Amino acid sequence: MNMNTAPCAGLRIGDTAPNFTARSTLGEVNLADYRGGWLVLFSHPADFTPVCTTEFVALAKAVPRFAEMDCSLMGLSVDSLFAHLAWLRAIRDRFGVEIRFPIIEDPTLVIGRAYGMVGAESQDSSAVRTTFFIDPDGIIRAMTCYPATIGRSVEEMLRMVAALQASDARDALVPEGWHPGEALLRQPQPSLDAVFASEDPAAWFLTEDMGGTSR
Repeated sequence: MNMNTAPCAGLRIGDTAPNFTARSTLGEVNLADYRGGWLVLFSHPADFTPVCTTEFVALAKAVPRFAEMDCSLMGLSVDSLFAHLAWLRAIRDRFGVEIRFPIIEDPTLVIGRAYGMVGAESQDSSAVRTTFFIDPDGIIRAMTCYPATIGRSVEEMLRMVAALQASDARDALVPEGWHPGEALLRQPQPSLDAVFASEDPAAWFLTEDMGGTSR
């Protein structure tokens, strides 16, 4: 496993996602190979656990929807590759779905610590479910972190990717509760002339983007 950044880095939105090479359920993966498309990289506390299993079943069913947005999925936990493989077999046999996106093994916590998925002194990753939304240039555009007891919403993960893409495509803002196909918001016009010229006192900072919607 190779890292190009020091462990325990404090990553923020706008940072370049640290590159790594690691073993996965689909063979060796290198994060840099995913440049050119969107990527959702997420950690889960452990294999063979109830909440994680529900997440992976839902993600497997949503793979075509992510693919429509040119977005790949990549999971990670501290479990060994053999544990990953056994768990995926159990999921297939129990739920009838196959996990065909890579799940990385991280038994030394090197990747998890570099991404802040686990604490610097932690001996396991059971405390967090961290998700990184990485754009085609390898830039971290959004992050979420859930406790081990609460499962993530796959619908919200899909909405996040769609919202980031829509905002980029139109240089627009995404309102609360937005879903693909709905109106976006224009960037504010913080000038005194714009404020005084508008009949609507809020129009200079809150106006729908009438140029069309984005998926």
